[in-house]
Amino acid sequence: MNDSLIERISLLQKPLGYSFKNLSLLKEALTHRSFVNENLGSELPHNERLEFLGDAVLTLTLSDLLLKKYPDLQEGSLSRIRAGQVNERKLADLALQLDLGDYLLIGKGEEMTGGREKPSILANTLEALLGAVFLDGGFKAASLLVDHLFRNELKDDFDLAGSDYKTLLQEYCQSRIKRIPVYRLFREEGPDHQKIFYVEVTIQDQVISKGQGRTKKEAQQKAAEKALVQLRTQSL
Repeated sequence: MNDSLIERISLLQKPLGYSFKNLSLLKEALTHRSFVNENLGSELPHNERLEFLGDAVLTLTLSDLLLKKYPDLQEGSLSRIRAGQVNERKLADLALQLDLGDYLLIGKGEEMTGGREKPSILANTLEALLGAVFLDGGFKAASLLVDHLFRNELKDDFDLAGSDYKTLLQEYCQSRIKRIPVYRLFREEGPDHQKIFYVEVTIQDQVISKGQGRTKKEAQQKAAEKALVQLRTQSL
């Protein structure tokens, strides 16, 4: 690598929060196939092998992070959260936050068609970076990077799990209290086409919260949401 290229790609280490021991791995992670195809005599490796590795690293490290962050959630909710994060759109958004497109080594043809902003290229490059960090620093380094990248994306586990508050409340209660919540419709108001339903949720015969909505299901979800907030606040 020439000095100017080393200096340019080294700047990416600061937003990543990781310093490479082997900068060749960082360069490989940033090298798109189109760049290699236009420089056949240089024997440059492109990033697809690292992308393959990074895909597996992301799944493992994010799963580990979710298990630690949400000890009360069951497999179904954890899988929904992970699926909401490990997709092209989300990874491309994270890559844009890092200005990853500015550091890419891509071919002239890809450059002319907006390759630096293509979601597929950005998402794949981010996975390649994870693979490179894993090879350079091991599982711990990759885990720290995933935590750094996804920390702000994992603020609200209720919304991340699809806002299915009834399921989340049941999982919480089974894990912490060994009881399941019970919902009771205690009032209806209004004409048939504009009814308002009122529901209360009880745990161990104690009313925890109440909710209202245009449907019974909406009222139950509102009651479950309030119950979750209350229970989690009490456990802090």
